Amino acid sequence: VPVDGSHWLSMREVVDVLGQRGHEVVVVAPEVTMHIKPSKNFVMKMYSVPYAQEEIEKDFKVFLQSIFEGGSFLERFLKVYEHMKRFHNLSVTSCEWLLQNKELISYLEETKF
Repeated sequence: VPVDGSHWLSMREVVDVLGQRGHEVVVVAPEVTMHIKPSKNFVMKMYSVPYAQEEIEKDFKVFLQSIFEGGSFLERFLKVYEHMKRFHNLSVTSCEWLLQNKELISYLEETKF
């Protein structure tokens, strides 16, 4: 169950190689992600979340722009902090929706994930 972003980008190569070597690899991810995409080297199990792809992409773009805006250190820090809180809240929401997805949880239990 990777976290979108740098965690996934670091894991992706390992996951691909394991799949190429014949291991059964299952990746559980929300339907809305920035980087986690299907591959022939692993099985994707996706679950719905209450936010859209456009929302994530817009939030990330605004976050990147805020990093390079002027202002005092404190102003820039507070902007980055607010954006990080937003991403954290989206992660928590994603986890909640995963745990509430009875069909996917049953599949994971049955396959001894």
